[in-house]
Formats: sequence, structure tokens, C-alpha cells
Amino acid sequence: MPDAPRFLLPPLALYIHIPWCVRKCPYCDFNSHAAGPTLPEEEYVDALLADLDIDVQHVHGRPLSSIFFGGGTPSLFSDRTLGRLLEGVERRVGFTSDIEITLEANPGTFEQAKFKGYRSLGINRLSIGVQSFQEAKLKALGRIHNGDEAIRAADMARAAGFDNFNLDLMHGLPEQSIEDALFDLRTAIAQAPAHLSWYQLTMEPNTVFWSQPPTLPEDDLLWDIQEAGQALLAAEGYAQYEVSAYAQPGKQARHNLNYWSFGDFLGIGAGAHAKLSTPEGRIQRTWKTRLPKDYLDPAKAFQAGERLLAADELPFEFLMNVLRLTEGAPAELFSQRTGLPLQQLEQSRREAERLGLLQTDATRLVATAKGQLFLNDLLQQFLP
Repeated sequence: MPDAPRFLLPPLALYIHIPWCVRKCPYCDFNSHAAGPTLPEEEYVDALLADLDIDVQHVHGRPLSSIFFGGGTPSLFSDRTLGRLLEGVERRVGFTSDIEITLEANPGTFEQAKFKGYRSLGINRLSIGVQSFQEAKLKALGRIHNGDEAIRAADMARAAGFDNFNLDLMHGLPEQSIEDALFDLRTAIAQAPAHLSWYQLTMEPNTVFWSQPPTLPEDDLLWDIQEAGQALLAAEGYAQYEVSAYAQPGKQARHNLNYWSFGDFLGIGAGAHAKLSTPEGRIQRTWKTRLPKDYLDPAKAFQAGERLLAADELPFEFLMNVLRLTEGAPAELFSQRTGLPLQQLEQSRREAERLGLLQTDATRLVATAKGQLFLNDLLQQFLP
């Protein structure tokens, strides 16, 4: 009788949510809120560290391999405030020697002035929310910066010592042509970012665009934009490694790779989510209270809910992540991250291979080109 698979605690990351923005964008469905004239920076950092004090029970001796400040607009916070937060996190958990620390930032002049201070804290990666370099497109998206500011942000990031930064770009924008989309990509590539996130605008519930949708390109044009953009990125040395992520060699976002490899991550801050494992192999997802005023209320709990994943959910949960990666994952990782035998996938794997959605490879779990296009159909094969 074969030995039971050995569950190995995965690497540990930390997501920190800063929920304020200068203005809420009409397409955004993230937990973000318009900032008032002043931000409760010190109070919020106190709450984040108190939140982490509760969550250290899930660390189990693991140092953090990555930290991601997301939002909202984390760059609204001062370098002094973020420095106090990082010092507190390191005291409580500890960092690997090569930790990746990413901060999301917007190209406005106010944020640019702080880049050098952020770099001095040990923040070694920026993710700059550009979306487009064209004035009409930025206006349609409700963005408050212009194309020139976006270019200056990239220049100042590099001048501040960031040799690893990402530019976020959207395509499929209102009234966008192939030429418009390629102009944005070429302009972004000219800034020499190590990483590009290039993803299609979608209409999400509970957004202004959902209730007042703009006119978007037809499906055929969207497909043409996707094909032309991917060809340009490949020609310029940006390899696609995930559905909407492209990187120069060795510059993949390690924090996101941990997500997509079914690693563990703590989540602190208003509305933050987490995925956590125990040494015994139990896996749960947790989420924090969503509204900043409630998160800051000492009479209320930080955690809003939790859910233990059942064994029959784990194949879908695991594959929902790793099949986003263009190279998938080693088949043995399934047992290491779920504690389940690989044979549990056998019947579903055979059917997915028959449909041409999963590559026939005993050593890896990886979607075919067709499977990447029809990822939902592929994942349907592994539902409990």
C-alpha cells in the first residue's frame, strides 16, 4: 500500500491592505474608499500590528518570503509610517534574507516624491498603476494622472533605486483601437519596467461602470488586441508567465507566484483575505472586516469570517491557482500543498486531456493553449 502523501507547510507571504484612494475609479471593485483631507495613518498602523499579533498563531516558524502593500493607494501613506509598520512586522514574524516587498503606487506627483524614502525602508519593488498613457482613455477611466506623469513616475522610480518595478496597463478600453492599445504597450516598454501587468477591462458588479457601462470594443477586436499585444510583448523580451503577467527573465512577481502556487499568505487590513495552513494539513481561508471605520473600532473584531476547506474542494482550489500559470506546476506539488494523493485527480485529468484542455504530462499539471483560453471549462472538470 503506498505511503500517505506528506503535507509540507508552504512558503508564507503577507498582504497588507491600505483602503484609501484620492478618488474611487468607476471600474474598481476593490475595497477602496475616497480619502478625506487627512488619513488616520498612525491609528491604522496600530490596528494593523494588533491584527498581526492575533494572526502570528498561523506563522508556525516560517519567515515571510514576500510582502505586498495593496489598496486602495498605499503610496498615500508616508515613508515614516510605513517604516514603523515594517519594523513591527519584522519583529513579530521575521523576513527571509531575499524578501520581496512590493508597494502599489499611483503616478501622481505627491506619490513620486516619496519613492526614495520607500526604497530606503527595504521596499524593493513598485507596482505603478498607469492603465493608459492617453489622455482620453485616462479620463474615461476616471484616473487623476496624465500620461506625462506616468512616464515621470517610472523615471523617478528608477532614480530612487528601484530596478524592479511593474507597470499596470489595461486594454479593451472604451473606443480603443489596436493602434491605441499598442501605443500604450510601446510607451510602457520604453520605460524599461522589469514587469508588465496587461489585462482586459471588465465590468464588475458594484461599480459605476456596472450600472453605467461605457461602450467597449467588440469581441473580435478584443481578440485582435490580445494577439497583437502578446506578440509585441514577446518580441520585446517580456515572457508571459500568467494570464495577465509578463516579465523580463527572472523578474516574475514572487508574491503573486506564491498565490498561484497555492502558498500561504497572511492578510491584514480592512477587507484583507488570507489562505492559511496548519502543520496537520488543514487549510482555511479568512477575511477581515471590510469598512475602515469598523476595522479601526477597538470594540469590533478584526476578523469577519473564516472557512475551512473540505478535502473534496482542494483539487479545484489548488488548480484554480496553478493553472493560471503558463507553465503550470509540478504534479507532486498537488500532494505537498493539499495532503491528498495525486491519484485523486486521475479521472478528471484524463477527461481534461481528452478535451484538449490539459497537457498529457505525468510530471506536470499545465493547461494547453486551448485550456488557457477556456480556463473555466478546464476547471469545471475538477469541481467536487
